[in-house]
Amino acid sequence: MKTAPQAIVVRTAGTNCDRETCIALERAGAKPELLHLRKLIAEPARLESASIVVFPGGFSYGDDVAAGRIQGFEVRQHLAGHLGEFVASGGFVLGVCNGFQVLVDTGLLENLPSAAGRGMALAPNVSGHFECRWVHLKNEDSRCTWLPAGRVWPAPIAHGEGRLALRDGAMLEQLASERRIVLRYVKPDGSRSDDLETCPNGSQDQIAGVCDMTGRVLGLMPHPERNVTPWHHPQWTRLTGMRSEGEGLDFYRRMVVAASQSAATRSARVPTIS
Repeated sequence: MKTAPQAIVVRTAGTNCDRETCIALERAGAKPELLHLRKLIAEPARLESASIVVFPGGFSYGDDVAAGRIQGFEVRQHLAGHLGEFVASGGFVLGVCNGFQVLVDTGLLENLPSAAGRGMALAPNVSGHFECRWVHLKNEDSRCTWLPAGRVWPAPIAHGEGRLALRDGAMLEQLASERRIVLRYVKPDGSRSDDLETCPNGSQDQIAGVCDMTGRVLGLMPHPERNVTPWHHPQWTRLTGMRSEGEGLDFYRRMVVAASQSAATRSARVPTIS
């Protein structure tokens, strides 16, 4: 990358993974800017100079009503059109944990103009309590072609409402046929299982992350930004000498490279909605 792509990390009351996300993006080669949601709402033209927008994890507005619901409402009311144009012009949008909940609530993952007609939701974990542990993820063959299919890697989760629930079997078939299932919870050897050790939230079809039809809007529950150094892993002492960085850094690096290439190939931004 000749020039570091600009990344906007959106925070609001209750966001708590914004600093880790900025660090991960910076280490991955991007130039992150931490921006309050209200600032972006007031100045949506800031999207014109960005290549990546990230909604990080946390508990926005205390997860009042439901996880990510209030922030999702604000984004839907004030930024949905701007973000739609941003993606249409080649921009990348990432939602992690609470950010995934926000993206689902806005309808951006399904290219919906409103929350009406949504085919997916993030529901309370089947265990009935908050889950905080490390899991293994597998990159599926998806529209996010910047993620190598078949790779298995570890990442932590920390959520109470992370169970992906789909409207019906047809919705699951649609996600699969459209190659929008990006990540699944798997065993360390890459095999699938619906046991709670492998998939702690009970997510349908063990889905951990999904994307939109462009492959440039991605939401996932696990936290790659919490595994960017060798020492983040809880068993780092046993892995000393086997890894020079956390596996989550590769996730961010690949996204940054893909966003940089997208920015270089598009001729111009689509004007933002006034």
